[in-house]
Amino acid sequence: MDFAFKESIPKKEEEDEQARVQIWNYIFGFVEIAIVKCAIELKIADTIETHGSSMTLSQLSLALNCSSSLLYRILRFLVNRGIFKQEITEENLTSYSQTPLSRLLASSNNNSMVPLVLLESSPVMLAPWHRLSDRIKANEGTPFEAAHGKDLWSFAAADPIHNTIINEAMSCTARVLTVPAILEDCPEIFEGIGSLVDVGGGNGTCLSMIVKACPWIKGINLDLPHVISSSQEYTGVQHVSGSMLDSIPKADAAFFMWVLHDWDDETCIKILKNCRDAIPEKTGKVIIVEAVIEEKEENNLSDVGLMLDMVMMAHTNNGKERTAKEWGYVLHQAGFTRYTITPIRAVQSVIQGFL
Repeated sequence: MDFAFKESIPKKEEEDEQARVQIWNYIFGFVEIAIVKCAIELKIADTIETHGSSMTLSQLSLALNCSSSLLYRILRFLVNRGIFKQEITEENLTSYSQTPLSRLLASSNNNSMVPLVLLESSPVMLAPWHRLSDRIKANEGTPFEAAHGKDLWSFAAADPIHNTIINEAMSCTARVLTVPAILEDCPEIFEGIGSLVDVGGGNGTCLSMIVKACPWIKGINLDLPHVISSSQEYTGVQHVSGSMLDSIPKADAAFFMWVLHDWDDETCIKILKNCRDAIPEKTGKVIIVEAVIEEKEENNLSDVGLMLDMVMMAHTNNGKERTAKEWGYVLHQAGFTRYTITPIRAVQSVIQGFL
């Protein structure tokens, strides 16, 4: 008998067993986002936060006005995932307390990630995923258009509620994750900039944080009319209604955050050429805050970039996450002679393009 073959059998059995376990995780992968959304809607984290200390099941069910037996099962799942912590009180009662993760699910928390969870788990954003394979086979149309009859931007322009959900989600990621990481890890990128145009800057949250941290900068927030119309005023920020596909207001530098990944190479090049026309020929630059996909990434957020690429496929016409080489291509084609990429403690990196 071939002993090498004999020894390989247990290994194959172990791999098959691992595959059987893993497939269950894929089959019920949707459960996690569904239960997290349920916890947000029930306001479990907000209630514990307001209480100021751990709460027993009876206290929580009374405060939330819900079934204690059903709530227990929800909490059991969330505790298993490390979202809440289970403790035993001096009275030998089970109580539930906050964790750093659950605090991100409290809408009252300044660092809340609730708006982004509610956006991505909304029926509007979930529906296109059921049309993804159709797009792959046909190589035409988009899952979002197939599900809703129009692209994401047209849908948002016609639906004030969804437009607000998008803007709040983008503000959330800027406020909680990305802008603090930029200002902490590479604040020098804003040195010498007297004016900065945030292209596709949403309701201005991102730019307002930058201007507050760098008060020498005059901020110009450019976005579509339906976005600007619902934006609040910020000190040092001028809102401008328009399309980056047509022209961009003149400034010392142009700033993009989670914008260019929504578009194909040809459109990105067009937008960046518009930027080139808007910034000084010798000293101007573009600052792009986007994910950079690399084949051998080993950081904790590398998998998020790959998931974002799938989101682009489902929700945009031709958007995609790019490798460093692909970012270099669109920048060079737009007339930028060199670029740098600086990793920050976020999903995105800071890409600077120079004329």
